[in-house]
Parts: sequence; structure tokens; C-alpha cells
Amino acid sequence: MKILAATTNAGKISEFKQALKDFPLELFPLQDLGSYPRIVEDGKNFEENALKKGRALAEYSGNLALADDSGLEVTALGGEPGILSARFGGEQGNDRKNNELLLHRLMGIPSTAREGRFVCVLALCEPPARGGRHWLFRGVCDGRIASAPRGENGFGYDPLFIFLPLNKTFAELDPETKCRVSHRGKALAQLKRELPFLGIIT
Repeated sequence: MKILAATTNAGKISEFKQALKDFPLELFPLQDLGSYPRIVEDGKNFEENALKKGRALAEYSGNLALADDSGLEVTALGGEPGILSARFGGEQGNDRKNNELLLHRLMGIPSTAREGRFVCVLALCEPPARGGRHWLFRGVCDGRIASAPRGENGFGYDPLFIFLPLNKTFAELDPETKCRVSHRGKALAQLKRELPFLGIIT
């Protein structure tokens, strides 16, 4: 069974593959299509954006598509950057600019008031020719925003997001541990539990 990983983010694709390695699935990246439509992420929440991407790319490719929309919500910033996390710094996918702006916006705020949470919504979508069904899976991980980057692993805001039970940023965790405790890991765990019962694995 082939599933399109409906993202160009190499870090997300790696986490998808790690989580689903025990299933009889062939997960292939968006780039393998050669060309593909650019999806405008104009939804009001993570669910709408994930579903829009998943449906559009399932229809375009004719394959099952697994789309992800995720982001960081910081309490002191009223929930920002939220669904704009990937382009918070003004340039899509520029991790350095995003992290720099986040630190700037939190300047002067004490560590005890730097709560945040990562949110991930996965949308698994069938192409219309196969029925057009979809399934949503949501994961949340609470933490705190560091005052400076720590760690070399991960991507996005991982160097700034402290997972409090281990007192380490996501960038300080090994991939297996991060996949177990993270927002995306929790959403993928839901998908793994449900996958055998969805009637799509042959």
C-alpha cells in the first residue's frame, strides 16, 4: 500500500516513516510526484489546513495522502504563532528566523510564564476514486519556551521547546524518544492504533 507523505518537510517525513515502519506501507515523499499543486493554507485551524492539504494531494496523486499541520502555541503571546508557525518570521520554513522572532517576542518574560504547547493534526485522505474518506488524528504536547536554543536534533522550534518531564528541549532528545512523547508522535500513535481497522491496508 502506497501512501503519499503530503509534505516537503524532511523532518516530518522521517518521523512518519519511523512511526509506521512496522506496517506494510510504502511511504513516499511529495517530491517523487515531480510536480504538484501548491496548497494555500488558509484554514482557521490545524484541522482545516491538514484536511485541505490531504484532500487536494490525494486527488492530485490518486494515492492515499497523509498530511500534517502543526505548530506552536505560546500562552504569553495569546496562542501565537499557532497556524502561522512555519512562516512566523516572514519566510516559509525558515527555522532560524522563526526562532529569532519567537525569542524576541518573549524577551523579558520570566521562565515561569513561558508556557507553550505543540499541536499536530494528521489527515489521512483517500482520493475520490477510492471513496474520498478522511480521518483526523490530533496530538498535543505541553512544555516551556527556553531563553536560548539548546540541542542539535530535530527541526523547527525544537531547540526552544522544553519537554518538562525530561527538562530537555526536543532538539536534545534522540529521535525515538521525541517520537514517543511529542505532539506528532501522539497523533501518529493514534493513527497506528486505528490503521488496522480503517479497511485501507491490503
